Amino acid sequence: AQSTVASTNSAVAAGREIYAERCAGCHGKYGLGVDDAAQSLLPPPALLAFMIQKPIAVDAYLLWSISDGGRQFDTSMPAFKGSLSREEIWTIVVYMRAGFPDAAKDPTTRRPE
Repeated sequence: AQSTVASTNSAVAAGREIYAERCAGCHGKYGLGVDDAAQSLLPPPALLAFMIQKPIAVDAYLLWSISDGGRQFDTSMPAFKGSLSREEIWTIVVYMRAGFPDAAKDPTTRRPE
């Protein structure tokens, strides 16, 4: 499977909104994790800002992991295939592939060097 959503400014903006609503609570606003309740999950949620850069982060894997959730990995990540359309999932992927663009503008975000 390959993304059917082009990487446009409007797709990134739409992905940002869906990510903020559905993903940021556990993965953090910029994919760098959170400091509260999500940290009590074992294993902790993936650091998406780093994972998206790894060779495993091909389109098919991202679609599958978001759609089916983390049950197959014994994680608490819910399956989103029943609540998000395939296009909405691809839009989240477009946002993540854009590198969480708002992070660079946020002075409170510290990226490891």
